[in-house]
Amino acid sequence: MNTPYNPQAVNPPPTQTADPLLYRMLIGGLLITILLAVVAIFTLAFTAKTIPEGLIAIGSAAVAGLVGLLVPSPTSSRSTYGNQ
Repeated sequence: MNTPYNPQAVNPPPTQTADPLLYRMLIGGLLITILLAVVAIFTLAFTAKTIPEGLIAIGSAAVAGLVGLLVPSPTSSRSTYGNQ
């Protein structure tokens, strides 16, 4: 009894491509990080204190992460979220 191996019978393909709750939590966390960094930078600038380079790096990394999540993949024909 030699039956051919069918991987889809063992592991069915996923029905949902993205978890909307996790996606929203990531976006919210990055937005909060950006907002806190901007407020801290302006507060330090208006009090005539030096702005740490680490604070600017954290804000820049959060902006880059947000852009990376929101820009669709160049290899996909549709966006990752919203066209389900």
